[in-house]
Amino acid sequence: MTLGETTLKLHNTLTRAKEDFVPIDPGNVRMYVCGPTVYDYAHIGNARPVIVFDLLYRLLRHVYGADHVTYARNITDVDDKINARAVRDYPGLPLNEAIRRVTEKTANQYFKDVAALGTLEPDHQPRATDFIPEMQALIGTLIGSRHAYEAAGEVLFDVGSMPDYGKLSGRNLDDNLAGARIAVEAHKKNPADFVLWKQSSPEEPGWESPWGRGRPGWHIECSAMSERYLGQVFDIHAGGLDLIFPHHENEIAQSRCAHGTPVMANYWLHNGFLQVEGQKMSKSLGNFVTIAELLETEKFGGRKWPGEVLRLAMLMTHYREPIDFSVKRLEEAEQKLRDWQRAAKAKPGTPPEPSVIAELADDLNFHRAAVALDVIARKANRGTETAANCLAATLEFLGFSVDALLKVAAADAPEGVEQAVAARLAALNAKDFAKADTIRAQLLTQGVQLMDYKDETGQRQTRWEVVR
Repeated sequence: MTLGETTLKLHNTLTRAKEDFVPIDPGNVRMYVCGPTVYDYAHIGNARPVIVFDLLYRLLRHVYGADHVTYARNITDVDDKINARAVRDYPGLPLNEAIRRVTEKTANQYFKDVAALGTLEPDHQPRATDFIPEMQALIGTLIGSRHAYEAAGEVLFDVGSMPDYGKLSGRNLDDNLAGARIAVEAHKKNPADFVLWKQSSPEEPGWESPWGRGRPGWHIECSAMSERYLGQVFDIHAGGLDLIFPHHENEIAQSRCAHGTPVMANYWLHNGFLQVEGQKMSKSLGNFVTIAELLETEKFGGRKWPGEVLRLAMLMTHYREPIDFSVKRLEEAEQKLRDWQRAAKAKPGTPPEPSVIAELADDLNFHRAAVALDVIARKANRGTETAANCLAATLEFLGFSVDALLKVAAADAPEGVEQAVAARLAALNAKDFAKADTIRAQLLTQGVQLMDYKDETGQRQTRWEVVR
């Protein structure tokens, strides 16, 4: 893809290099991102791929047109813990319906959470429970082509049947203990062989299949769902760094061997790990925090955080790098976003800033894009209306509204602040500087900070904000 003199480049995990992005079909650019398991509420680590690849989705839509990009992000609701809870709580219902009852609240909370993060809704959000027949069909194909076999009540993928298995992760097959388990089951041909289908005991939930009543392995669902919506080979497959092995590696093996294709997706993108305040996030450390808790409670930093602030805090670190999610980072993101939003002035039909698009085209380099935004904001603060319009359009393109935080600030402001600011401006214009200074000082004691500037006509103007 070319943007004027700029080419979209993406770091491809499969080739370990930054490459020019060339879609299979510019009329239908296709991307798949691994979504959440809806056993519980999504945590802040789950938010990173959602935000990062939403930015990529927006960029692709900008380049190729909104009607020429297809984005699928799955919902994993086939999980042993979910299945067990479904049978326990809804014993009289068919399994799929029982699972839907169990996961309805957590899935709806996820949709609410990611919408608050400023993300666009994907074109497709398939649930694994709706694709059991497609998974079984894929497994049958793999058995028929001798890439899978039945043993000890399981159907296993035979990694030895695929000469370049491990190419994505770079792992040596001899060292590839599936899931990093030490104990290797005797019924496997190779320690790395992984489960496609496993039988369920009479007490366990399951679906009928040619190989007995049971349930699918984890990896097969994404192969089935991506094929349904994007085809046997598509452009981009993305997710967290932790999914490279075994999940994405095994997706590739299943899909390629079932379809006889050289690749599953041409470009594989992975975001880096997340820590919280310098430590790995875990419930035992007490630093486990969900997206909903950040948005709706005062658990983190003693206050609620707007979704747009969480979004910017995530994007401030390059998506491939590890990120330390902290209160300080959120405070920095909020101040930066407020500065941009205060300088922005929306005008319908204004396109986003080309220099920002160009920086993002270099493997989503948001840091340099933010520097370009700062340049526009400085021009806007000097009263250049076209810059203010461009800034607003660019913020909207990036998933940030122009006025959301300003409304929050206005809600927090003391009563009569607009009248006081207007009175001070009148005093300045009348050269009554003592009165103007008194009003400024009074406002500052109330937590309101003022900034004077001149508009395009040279007239004095004042912006204000609530300082926490």
